[in-house]
Amino acid sequence: MLWKLLVRYLRPHRRLLVLVVVFQLAQSIASLYLPTLNADIIDEGVAKGDTAYILSTGALMLLITLVQIACAITAVYFGAKAAMALGRDLRGAVFSRVGEFSEQEVTRFGAASLITRSTNDVQQVQMLVLMTSTLMITAPILSIGGIIMAVRQDVQLSWLIAVAVPVLLVAVGLIVSRMVPLFRLMQTRIDAVNRVLREQLTGIRVVRAFVREDVESRRFASANADVTDTALRAGRLMALMFPVVMLVLNASSVAVIWFGSFRIEDGSMQVGTLIAFLSYLMQILMAVMMATFMAVMIPRATVSADRIGEVLETESSVRPPEHPVNETIGHGELELRGVGFAYPGAEEPVLSDISFVAHSGQTTAIIGSTGSGKTTLVNLMPRLFDATSGSVLVDGVDVKELNPDLLWGHIGLVPQKPYLFSGTVRSNLLYGKPDATEDELWLALTTAQARDFVAEMDGGLDAPISQGGTNVSGGQRQRLAIARALVKRPELYIFDDSFSSLDTATDARLRLALKSNTDGATMVIIAQRVSSIVEADQILVLDDGRIVAQGTHEELLETSETYQEIVSSQLAAEEVA
Repeated sequence: MLWKLLVRYLRPHRRLLVLVVVFQLAQSIASLYLPTLNADIIDEGVAKGDTAYILSTGALMLLITLVQIACAITAVYFGAKAAMALGRDLRGAVFSRVGEFSEQEVTRFGAASLITRSTNDVQQVQMLVLMTSTLMITAPILSIGGIIMAVRQDVQLSWLIAVAVPVLLVAVGLIVSRMVPLFRLMQTRIDAVNRVLREQLTGIRVVRAFVREDVESRRFASANADVTDTALRAGRLMALMFPVVMLVLNASSVAVIWFGSFRIEDGSMQVGTLIAFLSYLMQILMAVMMATFMAVMIPRATVSADRIGEVLETESSVRPPEHPVNETIGHGELELRGVGFAYPGAEEPVLSDISFVAHSGQTTAIIGSTGSGKTTLVNLMPRLFDATSGSVLVDGVDVKELNPDLLWGHIGLVPQKPYLFSGTVRSNLLYGKPDATEDELWLALTTAQARDFVAEMDGGLDAPISQGGTNVSGGQRQRLAIARALVKRPELYIFDDSFSSLDTATDARLRLALKSNTDGATMVIIAQRVSSIVEADQILVLDDGRIVAQGTHEELLETSETYQEIVSSQLAAEEVA
């Protein structure tokens, strides 16, 4: 998967990679040429007392060194540009893919894991590309070129290279093979830390309300300790790698000097040649040492690439149609025909044989006990999930055949847990209709019974809103979410228990305003509170995933025991009638 990702996402930046290779090649050639010049100075200049030769050759070495430095800096610059571009493209690809996921895929991966994959995992792959641009191209050139140049200096000592390089490779390979599972475990445990931290920040009020700070602190400490333990184990192996490399490097240096001194003594080798051979051996082993940096990063980057690839290769269970319907004739009429839904692996379906029609200009209410399947039913209407049986139709067209943008453009959804984005009141209201005028915004706020408190906020429409809407109350957040849907002016409104945080008087005023300001749109209201739906044109009573009764409020009071139980559990039937 790592190679697949690199090939795919580095292809647009191949010009940068070509420049990296060119400058790394020039740097490596310069590095390989310098020991030979050094040997010439010793054997030809110093030995013969030729000062002019020493100065001219030294000046050439200085010039080559400056070129080497310039090439190294330029290669790193272009390599960094390629790595940063790769990271940008990978994050964009992950974000785009996650944006296509249905609730099912998001739940399967988990928000914390998806965040880790689009940040930490991408960073690991990005760092690998950066290190590759810096080291990996130079390492093989120096290794192969160093061996050739060393053999040219003295064939008889080349057996030391044949011993030192395999010993180093075997030692590093054994260490790296033990690091791979640790890096895989580390990424999983980073997911766990992110999940715990996200839960604690999101549920900080609950934590404090139940005085669970100590418990949550211990829970985070446990997850943090797991990551630390894994990192320490991987760190110990990493720390072991460099002493092993240095041991082989130093032992090889001693061996070259030891055996080379005998060859100098019998006159078969010159001092400059010995120094050049030693320099080439150091270059070879240093190149292997640079490769060990890569050996450390490749396992972790491979694990991260697998996790990124898992996201990118996961297809949404809600797939766009091959030949989508791009136009509908109607006014947002909603029909469900024998709809059923079961979660993957579940023994029993959540919904079974759900059939009804919600006509335009009318209000259809759905009520039922907790766990009866109301929210699941709501998720099927805008196709956040796909029904596992039956059909959901909007204006007579199956939602599976509709262009997703057209479908969502027809629907104004106010979820059970209203969410506001960081920004301002205005930016949140414009979410559904970016070109809405200020008059349209204030009209939507008036209908949603939010005008008064928004007008009193510092800045009015430009008043700041924190992430999630945490700087406004639950009722205000709910009314702003309703106003956001109203600004869109859709043909079909879906309110998923969206009046639960409102007092009875505000609820009544809001329902009355909705009735007169929705221009004959279809309205579907999911409710827990009977008072919110008494005036609905039809009420569906949901129990254990099935519609057990259907009718108006008055009809259901006479015919449905389930509805009567719901009513009596809230207030006397006479008070509601």
